[in-house]
Amino acid sequence: MFLYGVVNASPDSLNADSIVITPEDARRRADSLIADGANGFDLGGQGSTDNASVVAWQEEWSRLEEIIPVLCSYGLPVSIDTWRPEVARRAFAAGVTVLNAANGMQTDEMWEVAAENNCDVVVPFLSGPNPREMEMVRTDPIGTMIEFFEGRLADADRFGMRARCIVDPGTGFAPSNWPWEERYVYQKRVYSNMNELRCFGLPLYIALPWKETAQHDELLEIIVERQPEYGRAHYPGKVRRFETRILGNK
Repeated sequence: MFLYGVVNASPDSLNADSIVITPEDARRRADSLIADGANGFDLGGQGSTDNASVVAWQEEWSRLEEIIPVLCSYGLPVSIDTWRPEVARRAFAAGVTVLNAANGMQTDEMWEVAAENNCDVVVPFLSGPNPREMEMVRTDPIGTMIEFFEGRLADADRFGMRARCIVDPGTGFAPSNWPWEERYVYQKRVYSNMNELRCFGLPLYIALPWKETAQHDELLEIIVERQPEYGRAHYPGKVRRFETRILGNK
């Protein structure tokens, strides 16, 4: 699995280990991620969780501006995790190579950014217009996702970008106040059936579980067994250990 190591320039990320404020922080984080088994970096400057304050795009960009050159200096793929085209455009001009579209590519302006840069695009499923405005999926999640991706890929076709798309079930996002036990059941169902999302002939990308609980480890094991092409990891070393244990003899 190609692993994007998580770098958060937003100070209110739930994972304190991933937070960087200065270029020096970014260098230390990047070195640690590479040593731990990461193949690239995923950088965001605006948190999507309930506890994150939503800031203007100008502030989001100010958090990223000095971090991007540090990550790009490693010569590895760097994705920008944002739902704002203003931020994405500036990030590509500064050297990032992949669009991790936190709005689910639900606007033409984001497709324009992707087409202008002819980049790979991570297209996550969202049950709302952005990660802060989502509803719980009460129907069959895979069927709902397939319908969503059919729409997004029709948009991609208009911009000649289908072949650059990477399918993400969006499990890294969740509606506000969704109890973990319900979210766990939902994620287990999605991960157990994720290969149905290969119907589009496109690679899969998963925001990998990182918390240290038995349920999170169970979910990570299910994911690794199904071998998605890409993962977004806070702790790449743990993912590599799971890969060795589960896939080592295959």
